Amino acid sequence: MSNIEVTALDGERGNITSDSVEELKARVKGQVLLNGDPGYDEARSIWNAMVDKNPGLIVQCAGTSDVVQAVNFARDNNILLSIKGAGHNIAGNAVSDGGLMIDLSGMKSVKVHPTKRRAYVDPGATLGDLDHETLAFGLATPVGINSTTGVAGLTLGGGFGWLSRKYGMTVDNLVSADVVTADGQFVKASEKENPDLFWAIRGGGGNFGIVTMFEFQLHPVGPNLLSGLIVFPFDQAKDVINKHLEYIKVMPEDLNVWMVLRKAPPLPFLSEEVHGKEVVILAFVYDGDPEEGEKAIAPIQGFGDAHGQHIDVMPFAAWQQAFDPLLTPGARNYWKSHNFSEVSDDAIDVMLKYTKLLPSPQCEIFLALVGGEVNKVAPDATAYAHRDADFVLNVHGRWDTPEEDDKCISWARDFFKESAPFAHGSVYVNFMTEEETARISEAYGPNYDRLVQVKNKYDPNNLFKMNQNIKPTV
Repeated sequence: MSNIEVTALDGERGNITSDSVEELKARVKGQVLLNGDPGYDEARSIWNAMVDKNPGLIVQCAGTSDVVQAVNFARDNNILLSIKGAGHNIAGNAVSDGGLMIDLSGMKSVKVHPTKRRAYVDPGATLGDLDHETLAFGLATPVGINSTTGVAGLTLGGGFGWLSRKYGMTVDNLVSADVVTADGQFVKASEKENPDLFWAIRGGGGNFGIVTMFEFQLHPVGPNLLSGLIVFPFDQAKDVINKHLEYIKVMPEDLNVWMVLRKAPPLPFLSEEVHGKEVVILAFVYDGDPEEGEKAIAPIQGFGDAHGQHIDVMPFAAWQQAFDPLLTPGARNYWKSHNFSEVSDDAIDVMLKYTKLLPSPQCEIFLALVGGEVNKVAPDATAYAHRDADFVLNVHGRWDTPEEDDKCISWARDFFKESAPFAHGSVYVNFMTEEETARISEAYGPNYDRLVQVKNKYDPNNLFKMNQNIKPTV
């Protein structure tokens, strides 16, 4: 019998026996991988290439029973536990050196009940998996803007996307969830069953258990919608942005428009001399009659003299994939984020200053519009509290080589610091990096103390700590 070195829950190094791992393998249907096993390196890899860690063992779960076995094994052996879903995981908390990684990426089932307008989604599903099933019935729920995003991580942090102005946050459309708690119990969380847990998982992250099934409310959408983007010259940026911010105040909730500041990618509708130059991009979706949508976007087309535009009635599922090439795995990523209730002239000036200083052609600043139905929910109705924030700004640093780390990270940090005085003072938890533990109270806002009480009840020993952690006080 040999020993396998692992990291304990308190960060100290320890050992488990190979016999205990063999017993675990016998109890799970999926795979249990150790360092050196075929598939280990692929399993430990995550989307953000800046994160390179080696778990002590990986449990690739085939179903809820496997999740229960893995949770029990980690708890009983006092092993640091991390959870890998299917998406981007900017902070890198899905993996640790020496810990036990629960890999949910193989649990990808999505089932739709079209008459009830419900979707039942496994934790390893991506937005692409969800859209593929729901839009076949002309149904959808508000989720993010990239098909490669994981449903689980997005939802647990709050979740928003193109449809949020009309239908709210992702968590506002969560009807129930199946959860494996720290004591290995399988429970249902909904308004009627374990309502405290249901409240907490709607924005409190993975602090309280592992969700093995999400039940979502669906809405009639498309499946074909008017969508597209308009690219404006950077020398018109201040004027375009101000007109954009004014139009938001009167435009219908069927329309959502997001702003991106970056170097122009080689889009086919842009002339070659524009490629690589700083631009302002307004991207939009109209969830309704395309003819009405054309009327709604007409003012946007008049914001300036555009370099070019691509506007069409297309499958919404295709639009959800339109930006996937900008977020492929394998690049190095570092993000900073602010929420805004309004965007002042000073904030715009900072955005434009740092657009001129972009350290990599893949870096960008994007300003997502939420508002609408999102703002109509009480701050304490779900753990996601920032109902008075109309905008979520992401400083998206992205590059290819370690040699670029310093300049790209410094750019993001400098922008973040200079824009902070004009921001809301809160942050979207899914955009936070591993180092930002000091901002956890900003992420959970006025609901933090209540979240601690739920944490005390469901995870008093902080087994689920590899996240933007809510620490128990018991």
